[in-house]
Amino acid sequence: MAPPTAPLNLDVEAISGICGSISIAAWVVVFSPQIIENFRRSSADGLSVPFIILWLLGDVFNILGAVLQGVLPTMLILAIYYTIADFVLLAQCFYYKGFTWKDELPSPQPKPPNGRAVGEPTERTGLLSDHLDEHGRRGSGWSHLSPAVPLVSEPPVMPPPTPTRLQSVIWNSVAVLMVCVAGVLGWLLSRQYANSQPKSSADEDVPSFDILGQIFGWLCAILYLGSRLPQLLLNWRRKSTEGVSILFFLFACLGNLTYVLSIFAYEPHCAGSHCQPGESERIYGRYILVNLSWLAGSLGTLILDLGIFAQFFIYSQDGSIDEEDDVFDDEEASIDERLVDDRPLLQRATSGLP
Repeated sequence: MAPPTAPLNLDVEAISGICGSISIAAWVVVFSPQIIENFRRSSADGLSVPFIILWLLGDVFNILGAVLQGVLPTMLILAIYYTIADFVLLAQCFYYKGFTWKDELPSPQPKPPNGRAVGEPTERTGLLSDHLDEHGRRGSGWSHLSPAVPLVSEPPVMPPPTPTRLQSVIWNSVAVLMVCVAGVLGWLLSRQYANSQPKSSADEDVPSFDILGQIFGWLCAILYLGSRLPQLLLNWRRKSTEGVSILFFLFACLGNLTYVLSIFAYEPHCAGSHCQPGESERIYGRYILVNLSWLAGSLGTLILDLGIFAQFFIYSQDGSIDEEDDVFDDEEASIDERLVDDRPLLQRATSGLP
């Protein structure tokens, strides 16, 4: 006969457990979207190298602080996983950008006055001019006129269609929802195991202060906060967030938000069956102070990530405006080209005569 299960009461302790489980699920998959995006584009131009380096150093101090302070048992395994993922992102940056510590902007390509690319044929360009090289010789396009070479036209390589904004919102929402569901299921499974374990005392619940652990914790918070600044600066200099996965920062925000909620939703356990006056407040205050550096790092990076989301919105709007301007310039250029009279001078001079 199976033992009876405890009723599902969403008290403060349950909320803290659910938020903590969702935070772990979000941090497990946080790096995957950006790693896949870099592989898909074969480029890491959108990612700031100092951003990854500072994040890597923050994860290293996170490991040391979590071990010494004993904040969460699962933080050690997660921090090791973060460090491995940081090395993968850093290796991608070095592979695609070269071994550099600076974020270099790609050289802008000058746009011709008529809005056309250099060498692009127009209505007045000779039909055979695109087959001539810089010395006036015919290029390989004339090989199709040889009877020895069959006329085989290669199909044009079409890039995959860009998803619409609605499709992107739906896909990102489904991904975040799946992470939340995985976190809740993980909490339900761990709850069965926790109910079978004896309750710990108040002194065992709250870790004591460790000076070296607190120093590493604050260094970790400073590095996490400083890591967002190079990425914000690179996006501002490029006036674009192209190459940066929005799911990367969505999962980071979800992990930080639920981690903060799991700390604030802590339920103190008093030593006796009933709490003495002020005992629960004392235990809760000591718990918050022990986790203060991790709270500061999570809340600070959450605020800075909102700035990155603002850049996603602003630069996506600017990109759509630029595309409309390009279409308008192309239409004006085609109108101007139709107004140009290509007839000989004598015919143009006598065109107004009856």
